[in-house]
Amino acid sequence: MTTPITIALKRLPNGIDLPLPAYATNGAAGMDIVSAEDLTLAPGGRAAVATGFAIAIPAGYEVQVRPRSGLALKHGVTCLNTPGTIDSDYRGEVKVILANLGAEPFVIARGDRIAQLVPAPVQRAVLDELAELDDTVRGSGGFGSTGR
Repeated sequence: MTTPITIALKRLPNGIDLPLPAYATNGAAGMDIVSAEDLTLAPGGRAAVATGFAIAIPAGYEVQVRPRSGLALKHGVTCLNTPGTIDSDYRGEVKVILANLGAEPFVIARGDRIAQLVPAPVQRAVLDELAELDDTVRGSGGFGSTGR
């Protein structure tokens, strides 16, 4: 197990009485986060759902926003732009872009678990522009080119 990083968190006025992000079990990879608002997602609808907190992520890290598998399986509710990235220099309220891919309206109550946060190291890259790239067996074969 790696050493945890420290992420500063600021409760916002709309999140004063809500639980902080937390790991549900010792083996959980993500911290569950809750909604700071009540809303109903219509079938095919989407919304940026407030969480009532902001964070300061250490340089060299990001926090990924991921869907909760139970919401996806049982209700067709998932996060768009998955995994979403919260950059280390962002200081605004964490919001979760939820979409209802199900056939029924989905009610979200303030305090409902809506997503999970997973901190991750960031590897930066330097691009090296070349006239040609090296050859591979796959070549330029794209979507579905390696079989079913």
